[in-house]
Amino acid sequence: MRQTRAVADLLDRWRAAARAAGARPDESCTTAGEELLARWREPHRRYHTVAHLGAVLDVVDRHAALADRPDLVRLAAWCHDAVYDPRAPGDTNERDSAALAGNVLTGLGVPTPAVVEVRRLVLLTAGHAVAPGDADGALLCDADLAVLAGPPAAYDRYAAAIRQEYAHVPESAFRTGRAAVLTGLLALPALFRLPPLAQRWEQRARDNLRRELAALSGPPTIPV
Repeated sequence: MRQTRAVADLLDRWRAAARAAGARPDESCTTAGEELLARWREPHRRYHTVAHLGAVLDVVDRHAALADRPDLVRLAAWCHDAVYDPRAPGDTNERDSAALAGNVLTGLGVPTPAVVEVRRLVLLTAGHAVAPGDADGALLCDADLAVLAGPPAAYDRYAAAIRQEYAHVPESAFRTGRAAVLTGLLALPALFRLPPLAQRWEQRARDNLRRELAALSGPPTIPV
C-alpha cells in the first residue's frame, strides 16, 4: 500500500486506538491496520470508502468526551464497514464485519471484554437502533449517519454514490429497496441521539431523507 500522508495519518490513528484498547505494541498492529485499509479501498466501493472511514473517525474524535470508551468506538468505526458487499442480503455485511473485528482484535491481544464490546458496536450499525444510556453506541451510530445531515449537494453526492454501489440492481428494484431503507430511517424516534449532534443535524437529515424519498417516487431521471 502506497504510504500517502493521509494513509499514514489513518494508520497512526488505528495504532493509537488499538494500543489504548490493549493491543500488543508490535508490527502486527500496523499490518492489521494496513489490511483493514485495503478493504476500505476495494474497487467496488463508491461511498463506503476510506473517505467515509475518515469522516466517521473525525466525528468520533470531535465528540470523544461524550463516550465512555472512545477508543473502542474508534475501533468499531474502523471495522463497521470493513466487509462490504452490496450483493449481500440483510445484515450480512455487519455480521461479517463484527466477526472480522473479533478475529483481528483478538489476534492483536486486545482483552476479550473490549473485543466483545467492539463487536456489539459494529452490529449496531445494521439498524442504528441504540438503547438509552448507550453513549458509545450513540456516538458510533451518530457518526455513521452524519452524512445524512450534509448540505443538499453533499447529500446528493452521497445518494449518487450509493446508487453506483448498487449498479447491478435494476432501477425499479433499487428505488423500492432504497425507499424502504429511507422509510426505516425516518421511522427511528431519532436519527441522532447525542444532544449536541441531534440539535444541529436532526432536522436537516430528515429534510434530506424526505427529499430523496420524494425523488424516488417520481419518474426516473434521464441521463444527459
